[in-house]
Amino acid sequence: MAAVGAHLADGGGVVLTGPGGIGKSTVLDVVAAAYPGPVVRAAGAEADRWVDGGVLADLLAAVPDDVVEGLPDAQRETVLKRAGDPVALRAAWRAVLVAMEPLVVLDDVQWIDAVSAEVHAHAVRVFGATLAVVVAGRDEPAQVGLLVPRPVLRVAVPPLQAGDIAELVAEYGLSAREAQALHADAAGNPALALALAAEGQAVAPPSAGAARVRAGLAMLSPQARKTLLLCALASAPTTRLLLRAGRADARQELAEAVAAGLVFLDADTIRFTPPGAATVVADLATAEDRARAHRVLADAVVFPDQRERHLALASDRPDARVARTLVTAADGALRRGARDLAAELFMLAADRTPVDQAATRQRWLVAAAQAGAGAGLEELTRRAVDAVLSADSLPLDRVRVRMALAHLEGQRVGDIPEVFAAAAVDAGSDPAALAVLHLWRAWSAVITAHPASAVAEAEQAVAHATATGDWATAALGHAVIALMYRLMGRADHNEPLAAAFALPPAHLDGSAHLSPRFVHARFALLDDRTADAHAELLALLAVVERGTAEEHVSVLRALVEVTVVMGRCADALDYAARAARVGGSARLSPGPGWYACALAELAGGSIARAREYAERGVAASEQEQDNVFLRRHLYALGQAHLRAGDPAGAVDVLRRIPELEGPRSIADPSNLRWHGDLAAALVATGELDAARALLDQTRAALVDKPHGLGVTARLDRAEAAWHSARGDHAAAVDLLDRAVGRFTDLGHPIEAGHALVVRAQVERRARRLAAARRAVDDAVRLFTGARARPWLAHADHLRARLDGHERARPAELTATERRIADLAADGATNREIAAGLYLSVKTVEATLTRVYRKLDVRSRTQLARALRRP
Repeated sequence: MAAVGAHLADGGGVVLTGPGGIGKSTVLDVVAAAYPGPVVRAAGAEADRWVDGGVLADLLAAVPDDVVEGLPDAQRETVLKRAGDPVALRAAWRAVLVAMEPLVVLDDVQWIDAVSAEVHAHAVRVFGATLAVVVAGRDEPAQVGLLVPRPVLRVAVPPLQAGDIAELVAEYGLSAREAQALHADAAGNPALALALAAEGQAVAPPSAGAARVRAGLAMLSPQARKTLLLCALASAPTTRLLLRAGRADARQELAEAVAAGLVFLDADTIRFTPPGAATVVADLATAEDRARAHRVLADAVVFPDQRERHLALASDRPDARVARTLVTAADGALRRGARDLAAELFMLAADRTPVDQAATRQRWLVAAAQAGAGAGLEELTRRAVDAVLSADSLPLDRVRVRMALAHLEGQRVGDIPEVFAAAAVDAGSDPAALAVLHLWRAWSAVITAHPASAVAEAEQAVAHATATGDWATAALGHAVIALMYRLMGRADHNEPLAAAFALPPAHLDGSAHLSPRFVHARFALLDDRTADAHAELLALLAVVERGTAEEHVSVLRALVEVTVVMGRCADALDYAARAARVGGSARLSPGPGWYACALAELAGGSIARAREYAERGVAASEQEQDNVFLRRHLYALGQAHLRAGDPAGAVDVLRRIPELEGPRSIADPSNLRWHGDLAAALVATGELDAARALLDQTRAALVDKPHGLGVTARLDRAEAAWHSARGDHAAAVDLLDRAVGRFTDLGHPIEAGHALVVRAQVERRARRLAAARRAVDDAVRLFTGARARPWLAHADHLRARLDGHERARPAELTATERRIADLAADGATNREIAAGLYLSVKTVEATLTRVYRKLDVRSRTQLARALRRP
């Protein structure tokens, strides 16, 4: 919107492009509403594209009566008739443009009729850049360049982010996970997202969506439909694959599919929107066409496992040799990280296994269920699980497939007691099956934040696994015990980890994020050995990029935590974006990815965005009974409130964390370092006694608990604020000097900068302005080096106040800022303001942030007083 507004102000035309439903018409609505002058608007229609002058007639109908009355007789008659020969129409349209000087808005320009296009193009040639024109279309046909004056701004309307889609479909009562899956299915297209939500297709589109796909296919040329069938049958369709398959015009044919809203192009990768559309496209083709397409793809794919898949799908007959070939191909797919393909290949192998080889078929079904769960393929996984459970299967196989169902639940694994109960019946007294079951129960207790229960379950898992020589399960059980010992504040937390590393080597397929190696890296972070943690996690990242999505997201999230502490904000933002993208595509619980985004935004992005991620993360974690990430999101949300100048809000949020931790015996202050932030918020709200009690209690807990110097440095910083509030500035400065020194030694530049900002505030209260400026300057250097943008903005604002900049007065606010500020001062919520002014909640939040900064206020009460000042 900013780019479009600036371009129109400078002169020239704008072309908006994007697939149907992406929001082009909505953007045009806002552009037209914001334009300071008159607007005339029309839209093309597919049914009327051959009606000569139809769009121009709609434009002329929008001309006000007083303008029509002022036109010369000949032009007035043409406008009133809205018809005439080309010369008369040209003259009339030119006369209207001279009289009105309007913004001309043309929607669905791909369907504009030839006469209207020619008449308007003539006006563009005559008036040039003095004419303001905005057009929108699904693509950019040749005539579009003639309909807008130069210079031309071309803007592809982007898809919405996951949070925007969640807000858009909130009325349908979807869970956070369902909303994130819907965002992935719709590729951020708001119209498609709304349609899928209305049809109940948030997770797996039913056959009701076939009508939409058929309508889209009807828009395509025969050649484009052939290309789309190849895309639907390929396991990972790309434009390069299509070119190898002989589709020389693939890019043009894909453009038709994009315009029809059937696929979304992400660089070279082709994605169906929604993914279920691929199944509909394949089902609408004949069996002969599908077989022929599979044979073509078998010759075009690069990897042998993909070739075997297509050759197998070209025929449905059981064949033991084909089944063995498919299993070999599945193993290869697993090694290169293609778990979705591996799951399908194992399933095909089971389907192609002859009836008299039941045990072999069971083995491939179990493998398909486990690979499918790791890839987030719910339908395939459940099909494999049902097949295993309906047969006379071994206890271990039955437990493994039930745990594949648990794997699908992700962070909701703590809320599936019936799955665990059924698995316990299946396990009976089989020690191998019991080892797997108890390990999953331990992981469930970890997520629901019950450390003692997690330890008890993990100990049983280790005992059964050791008895059967299942060293992978034993190692994972020891890792759980070590992690829970640390969470409980036990000094012997490294002993189970050492026991895990002493076991014989074992392949921990799909569990790297729960492994002893990952726990070891986490302990390094908690001990403030950030360089060690960073190196270990980077090595793990190379492994999990070929693993499950959960592994990948967990390591990326841990890297966000480490890089934020190290002051590498650009890296943190990149890792967070990747975590959210991987988690969304795999339909994982959104909590971990959103927490990574919230942390990265707090350090190097936007406080408003951090708060939005954290708020949504709190809701998602509560829905899934995920107490691990509930506590983490509350921590991020409390920081966002505190940094936005709302200490009371921070107190309300942060106080929920000890309420969750206390009953669960969570006693490690280094695990989630909320204590100093809550103490600082209590000081800011005047609750000095409560702050003092919290500081004393936390320091006492540290005496016999494992922790790094970073924990005590944070407490020093918070205690300095407490001393300053009591007027003891000297004690405050001493504590802050110690905190800065400790953070500097540890290599935590943002934390050191934060301590320097607090010192500047202390020095300012003591009226030592030169010392305050030095502290701010030092903080600015640290924040600049770390690219910590929100911290830098805060320090710059503090420096401006120290430099004596006068406060802005309400008159200096823009009209929009003043309107929003008045509503906020009157008590309206951000959502109410957004609805009343037809803005997004994000826009209102960003505007209020600017207003607060201009008026040098930190709350709505202060805002109301500032607006009343003469």
